[in-house]
Amino acid sequence: MTRKPVVATIPNGGYLQGTVKGGLPSPGGKEPPGHEAVMLKKKITLLRGISIIIGTIIGSGIFISPKGVLQNTGSVGMSLIVWTACGVLSLFGAMSYAELGTSIKKSGGHYTYILEVFGPLPAFVRVWVELLIIRPASTAVISLAFGHYFLEPFFIHCEIPKLAIQLITAVGLTAVMVLNSMSVSWSARIQIFLTFCKLIAILIIIVPGVMQLIKGQTQHFKDAFSGRDASIMGLPLAFYYGMYAYAGWFYLNFVTEEVENPEKNIPLAIGISMAIVTIGYVLMNVAYFTTISAEELLLSNAVAVTFAERLLGNFSLAVPICVALTCFGSMNGGVFAVSRLFYVASREGHLPEILSMIHVRKHTPLPAVIVLYPLTMVMLFSGDLYSLLNFLSFARWFFIGLAVAGLIYLRYKRPDMHRPFKVPLFIPALFSFTCFFMVALSLYSDPFSTGIGFILTLTGVPAYYLFIIWDKKPKWFRRLSGKSLNFFTDHVVENSSMCTLMTHIS
Repeated sequence: MTRKPVVATIPNGGYLQGTVKGGLPSPGGKEPPGHEAVMLKKKITLLRGISIIIGTIIGSGIFISPKGVLQNTGSVGMSLIVWTACGVLSLFGAMSYAELGTSIKKSGGHYTYILEVFGPLPAFVRVWVELLIIRPASTAVISLAFGHYFLEPFFIHCEIPKLAIQLITAVGLTAVMVLNSMSVSWSARIQIFLTFCKLIAILIIIVPGVMQLIKGQTQHFKDAFSGRDASIMGLPLAFYYGMYAYAGWFYLNFVTEEVENPEKNIPLAIGISMAIVTIGYVLMNVAYFTTISAEELLLSNAVAVTFAERLLGNFSLAVPICVALTCFGSMNGGVFAVSRLFYVASREGHLPEILSMIHVRKHTPLPAVIVLYPLTMVMLFSGDLYSLLNFLSFARWFFIGLAVAGLIYLRYKRPDMHRPFKVPLFIPALFSFTCFFMVALSLYSDPFSTGIGFILTLTGVPAYYLFIIWDKKPKWFRRLSGKSLNFFTDHVVENSSMCTLMTHIS
């Protein structure tokens, strides 16, 4: 069915505009004064694009993941090879996404590309697991890391209370949601600032490490490949840890419609960002091993903090603050990008229509931003988030591999498609093969977690037929949906103190 604009009035002269199935007219049959087509503005410059990619990639991963990579590779030399390989593979994936983003100029990232190539069912399943589990859980995890590192300088000699971490985390998460709801420009500016903070944090690790190398501290690199050999069970898990630390290179494609001159800026932003991150990550791991042995690294829960305590003395207190800022930047960039995924999925009819509404004056997809808030807060104060992420990590890489495989399909199915940026075919082929290989090996090495993740993902199939395909829904179901929407508009939006949404969509 066709979609027509729906405008929702907001007190003090504001509006939200969106599109609704069935061609509902605007409330009252009127448009806002001086109404023009409302859309997300092109406010993402090259610098802001770089800050989105670097700012979302560099989170807590590089300060924590070295332990997981070393544990599953068995030696210093092999762990450095895995870090380098993960950087190259991430670059290949990012270059493939650069071609997709400049050929299919729609926001939404994985969802949009899967929808374009493979159709609505797999695209819906992707956004289903992203909305209900992956994004709230991953946002809660990075938020908890922010809360932990923010409080660490205040609890030097004692353990940080769990409730204190959760409360500070909730404050930080609320600040991110408000920021992304109120202004695209300010969230982008703060992201640029936090990206510079992240690069400073990396330099705080790299520079002392280089000085250690100059002094001849290379004892931990002797017999670098001695130790336990990497096994077929451990290697895919090592790659999962490494790829998790590099994850985020795809977020600029979530906001393609807001990028200035996307044909030029998307490939440039991706290339510059991935070069900086890969070089920085490998040098950081080299720096760690100039001071910490492999055995000591495996005993550390926060490698960067252990490294700083050894070399920087009292200045080591700055490292937890820098890590907290990097986590805050990842939270901000992730919410900014993924809200556009939900906005696009709603625009395509795969999520409730309210999520495709845009604030007329602020030009933010406000409902799509705050829909994450209650889900993330619930997960923040609930069970084992890390198990949830383990269950769903295979789904993330399966769908990313599927999106990149779609690039190969498009090369043969639509050879005349306009491609301003084009990569050699072996790049997407190698990347998608690696993603599927990692998923297959994870089924072998950790069948329980992967099996649960597979079952959770498959719940998207009946959900698709129930919520999308089934047109003849009973009246009680439609009434329940209407009540849920009314609750959202009357409580979630109103109580957020951002605006009051005054419309009813049935």
